[in-house]
Amino acid sequence: MKDEARARKARCYADLKRRILTMAMEPGSDIDEAALSQAYEISRPPFREVLRQLAGEGYVALVENRGAKVSAMNHKTLRDFFVAAPMIYSAVSQLAAQNATDLQIQKLKETQRQFRAAIASGDVAGRALNNERFHAIIGEMADNIYLQPSLTRLLIDHARIGMTFYQPRSARMAENLTVAAEQHDQFIAFIEAGDAEAAGRLAVEHWELSRNQIELYVTPAGLDIPLDVARAR
Repeated sequence: MKDEARARKARCYADLKRRILTMAMEPGSDIDEAALSQAYEISRPPFREVLRQLAGEGYVALVENRGAKVSAMNHKTLRDFFVAAPMIYSAVSQLAAQNATDLQIQKLKETQRQFRAAIASGDVAGRALNNERFHAIIGEMADNIYLQPSLTRLLIDHARIGMTFYQPRSARMAENLTVAAEQHDQFIAFIEAGDAEAAGRLAVEHWELSRNQIELYVTPAGLDIPLDVARAR
């Protein structure tokens, strides 16, 4: 029974992470402990342990006397995200190239295979989750106790934002997704070769691609039209 209880707790933890990353649970929304603990067939104390673990990793916010909420995405968090992302990704990628093990590289290659399969099949959630996993493995390779928590928190919002731009609605957005997959292959090559400098440069380029993709998503198409042309229409 103890093994089954642990297994249910582990499934609850993994599924709540997946639901948060894929926006099935909206940022800032309340977490109904009673309903969810019943749904996952675990009692309230282990469910609260799961929430505390998720809170420590940045998926959940525990509010005194008000229970738990899914971590918010507001103007400040997004501003901080855009400022911190290139610095953290670059540092982590450089350390990964210096410290990666053969087993970690194999895990990275398998995750990349799954990422490409999700692109081919049109699986939006699969794209976001495998991209998150790809960069999380690079974080594991970096093996830095100071950068790891920052990267984990960064990847949560990157995955959630990614649920929008992993649904390409234009030829240019689809092309950028193809480039992102190719850059993943380059990450693997640079890390496998131990080329820290190249891995760091690529991380910044990869971030710029993500940032451009986000801008394409949030900018109405009409804003790309010169004003004189827009008036003529």
